[in-house]
Amino acid sequence: MALERVRKDDRVLVIAGRERGKTGKVLRVLPAKQRVVVEGLNLVKRHQKPRGIQQQGGILEKEAPLHLSNVMVLCTHCNKPARVGRGRGPAGEAVRICRRCNEPLETR
Repeated sequence: MALERVRKDDRVLVIAGRERGKTGKVLRVLPAKQRVVVEGLNLVKRHQKPRGIQQQGGILEKEAPLHLSNVMVLCTHCNKPARVGRGRGPAGEAVRICRRCNEPLETR
């Protein structure tokens, strides 16, 4: 199984597009489409039709996916955007490492 570069709950920096320079937490990864949904970024407005009594209609704001090439993972040790590599952890397991400081990236 290949290690993913970006995972759910990672902190990422947007490096291109309308939201450039902003950071946020990854809510969802869509690997088939090479996209990620970042909390509070790339907000779009959608019109919602009311469905019965319990669900109101109106204009909702929700996060739209960003392309993976437009985000970089923030390292938990050096707190800078870094490319992600592969390495071995202390117990010999495969882990993601920061290419900037060679430390393992902790997700949680």
